[in-house]
Amino acid sequence: MNLKQASLIVGLSMTIFITSPVHAAVTLYDQNFEHPAAFVNDGGDVNIFNPVNELYGNQPVGFSFAQTNTVETLLITGNQAFGHGYSDPSGKGGNYALGMLSTEQNDWLGLSFNVGSNPFMNVRMDISSIDLSVFGGPFVTPGAVPTFEFTLYDNPSGVNSIGSGKILDVAQVSGIASPRDVFSWTEASLPLSTMGNTNGNVTLRIDLLEGGYAAMDNFHITADVSPIPEPETYAMFVAGLGLMSFLARRRRLLK
Repeated sequence: MNLKQASLIVGLSMTIFITSPVHAAVTLYDQNFEHPAAFVNDGGDVNIFNPVNELYGNQPVGFSFAQTNTVETLLITGNQAFGHGYSDPSGKGGNYALGMLSTEQNDWLGLSFNVGSNPFMNVRMDISSIDLSVFGGPFVTPGAVPTFEFTLYDNPSGVNSIGSGKILDVAQVSGIASPRDVFSWTEASLPLSTMGNTNGNVTLRIDLLEGGYAAMDNFHITADVSPIPEPETYAMFVAGLGLMSFLARRRRLLK
């Protein structure tokens, strides 16, 4: 490869990077579940009788929950679960997290909100296998891995729901096995397309497909006005920078 050919390659890689879509994210929702409106320990460090929306609805205004069956709020720092309380070695869970069943009864949690005119969104959260020592538990088979499914629905009416009708996008994520009383968090990041929604109103349904029982915490939802640049675009840019450095050194040697 001569200098002229190398310079052309550098120019092309830089042009592709510069003209690629620029990521511009707007934070819509940031919820660590540390401020429940009226948490009650119903036994075993579990609030089972207060629905999630009663504890966390409209935090902030415009974000509301709906659920099928019981989706629990867990007191991570309590002392009743399994006779001694839960353990969270990483501390990522703080004081509270949400928990749901998979197969014992099919729990669903829906989060309804407005994504605006943004065609993309990214959902980030922490998930962990965990179990209950009360209310029919334990439910987790040793070694079981939690798998969550996230389904984004169009919600033209804007009514709080668990989601129905037109599906905009679907994604799944799995955690790792953990002892029944220990939170072992996995960070999940899910890019979802909102394209095709009617008026910006959407519902994100969360369903635990496998694992018996599991927890989720630290929801962070951003809306994107443009796609995130593809990883290969960055790779080309970095390669171009390296080639530029090589060419500069070679020119100095040839002088």
